[in-house]
This record gives sequence, structure tokens and C-alpha cells, in this order.
Amino acid sequence: MSHPEGARPDASIVRSPRFWLAPIAVVTLLMSLLAALYMGSILDPKSHLRGFPIALVDQDVGDVVDGPDGPVHQNFGHDIAAGLVANIPSDKVDLQQISWAEASSRLDTGDLYGAIVIPSDFTKRTAILAQASVVPGDVERPVITAYTNPRAGSFGVGITQSITGSALAAANETMGKQLSATVTERLAAVAPDATVSGGAAIVLANPIDILALPHNPLPDGTGNGLSAFYFALLLVLAGFTGATVVNTVVDGMLGFAPTEYGPWFVHRDSVGISRFHTLLIKWAIMAILAAVVSALYIWISSALGMPVPNALELWEFGAFVIAAIGITAVSVMAAFGTAGLLVNLLVFVVLALPSSGGAVPIEATPPIYGFLAQFEPMHQVFLGTRAILYFNGSADAGLLHAVSMTSIGLLIGLVIGIVATRFYDRRGLHRVRRTPPSAPAEV
Repeated sequence: MSHPEGARPDASIVRSPRFWLAPIAVVTLLMSLLAALYMGSILDPKSHLRGFPIALVDQDVGDVVDGPDGPVHQNFGHDIAAGLVANIPSDKVDLQQISWAEASSRLDTGDLYGAIVIPSDFTKRTAILAQASVVPGDVERPVITAYTNPRAGSFGVGITQSITGSALAAANETMGKQLSATVTERLAAVAPDATVSGGAAIVLANPIDILALPHNPLPDGTGNGLSAFYFALLLVLAGFTGATVVNTVVDGMLGFAPTEYGPWFVHRDSVGISRFHTLLIKWAIMAILAAVVSALYIWISSALGMPVPNALELWEFGAFVIAAIGITAVSVMAAFGTAGLLVNLLVFVVLALPSSGGAVPIEATPPIYGFLAQFEPMHQVFLGTRAILYFNGSADAGLLHAVSMTSIGLLIGLVIGIVATRFYDRRGLHRVRRTPPSAPAEV
């Protein structure tokens, strides 16, 4: 007895081990990779810290102080700076000795996570403090300011505070011991029976007033520096998810894939259209969607209280990013079929988020994430979004880099789509519904 023409294979395939193992293996491997990458990027940032850029600005001009053999020119700021350079591990922190003008400029472009600033009157104030400990009078402790850069990322603020806080605490202790010994020695030479008062001893033990301040603080409504990361994530998801939806809906309407509406199943007859022209239609839809969704993102974010200082620039960048990612994702699915969805998921989600640098600085993640950040789209999109939202749209703050890298990604997507679909069309590999062959007759 033979099966009727066009009959489908029976349900025996469900009993095949391969039927069960294939989806289980794919999902298990994908989720294992997801867990390893996501958790590995956040669990131990201190051990992975490398090349973390912080500026050291020594403005101290020194002063003439009393020495054992008479007045000498002393510069305590240089001593503090030398101690910081020696004690802050160079394999973890890139401590850059630069001017305040350069440090301020680089803080304003997100190139530095913080700065330690020793003022010009540091030695003078230190000498006055030492003198005031034995001579009555009003005095202010010398100041060192440790700036953080909240616009470079909230996680980076915590790392900067940890580094500068411990380093300056050690410098304060060392300076305190030095001043205490000097004052005690001088006091003994003048009045052998005199001692430093308890209050003066406490001040001398911690002579430096360490101020921790944010450089150019963020306004309210920025999520403590996370709004740029989440907005960038929205742009990437709009491109990736939008491409998946557009690909499915268009294929269903053109008859290249079945569509289900609840209990109803529809599979239209396939339209006589080439793969290349189908791809052009999907690209056009993604371009239109990109402009609309980018505008909606800005409108919704503004309505929720997020400051948008450069709305037009953000809309243009957002539309460009969504279109670039969507066009590339559609091209990948056109080239690889269903497997293209997994490729897109891997590129735009699995590998992208932990290497974005939006949550944890790249300098505080394992080296593999630094490698991925060189080309992964999420990192480029984050840099551009952050530049527009936090750094007044400065090209030097990452916007030019983001646009350049996104353009390269778009070009790659266009090439993949054109080459693959043209090749399939010329080889006669048309997208038509084929009737499965009849099963062999049963004896």
C-alpha cells in the first residue's frame, strides 16, 4: 500500500534520538556560553583590572621651609606624586602624569576614569600646618582632590574611588609619620620638656584633607550613568529583533514560510520574486522602521525624565544604528537561512553585552572582552550613545569611532546580502514550496 501523493512523513521521527538531542544540544551550548560570558565579565573586576587610566596632576610649586641646617626649598607634592607612582600597581592602573588642562579635557571626553590633583600650595599649607602644631593659630590642612568621572560609567566610579582612596590613605599615613617626627624633633630642640598636644598629634597623624569629588556630575534622570548603556541596548535590540520580525512576517506574506494565528495555519503560495529582490524589500522596511523606532525611543525616554541634550543628533545616530544592525541581520538570515538567527543572536546579544563596556569598564574585564570590544557592535553603539548623551556629541568622545565602525558593519552586511542572494538566484536556488516526494510503496 502506498502513501497518497504529497503525504507527509509519519510521526515516527519524534521517536528518533536525534529529534530530541538536536534542540537540546544547541540551546544548552548557547546558554552555557551566555552564562560563562555574562558572569565572567562581572564577578571579579579587581583581578582583571589592567590599563585603567587615571591622571595624576602635580601642580605643587613647593616652598621654603625650615630645615635642620636652615631654610631649604621643599616640595611635598612631588614626594606624594612619587609615592603614588611607586605604590599604585602599574600592571593594573595606567597612572598618567599630565597637566590639569589635559586631564580636564580627557575627563570631558571619557578618556579618563578619574584624576588625582595636588594643588600648587600643597607644600606651603603643609609647612604652615607643621608650624601651627606648636604655635597657636588658625590653620587649614593641605588638600588633595580625587576626581571621579561619572560620565565614563557608574562602575568605573567605584573602581576609581577604591584605587585613589587606598593609595591616598597610604600617602596620608606616610606624610603623617614624617610630619610628626619632624615636629617632635624641632619641639625637643626648642623646649626639651614640651610635647605636642593631643589635638595637634591627631591632626599631624592625618595631615592631608582628601576630597573625593565627581568631575562634571551627571544630571538627574540618567540612572547614575546607566542611561547611555540602556539606550544603546535598546538600539541594538531594535535592529536585531526588528530584523527577525521583519524577516518572518515578510516571508510569511510572500509565501516562503508558514504563518500561524492561534489554531489557524496559513501557508500562502509563494510569490514569484527573487531572493535578491526579497532582500531589498526587507532592507527598505528596516530603514523605515529605524527612523520611526529611533524617534519613539527618544520620545519615550524624554517622557520618562531622561535628559536628551542633542535630540536630533541622537535620533540620527539611533536610526543609523538600527538600520545598520537590522540590514546586516537580515542579510545574515538571507545567507544562512534559519541558522542565521543563531549567528545574529551570538553576534548581537551573546557576545555583545558583556563586551560593551557599558556596565563594567573593558579595563576591568578579562582580556577576551577587550578583544571582542574591538569589533562587537554593542561596544561601538555604547560609545556613540554615551558621547551624545553625556559629552555633548563630541567626536573625540567616541562618536566618530562609533559611526566609523557601524559604517563598516553596515558595509559588511550589504556585501553578505548582495553576494549570497545573487549567487543563489543565479544558481537557480529559488525560494519555492516543494511537494515532498511520495513514500516508497509498502509490500
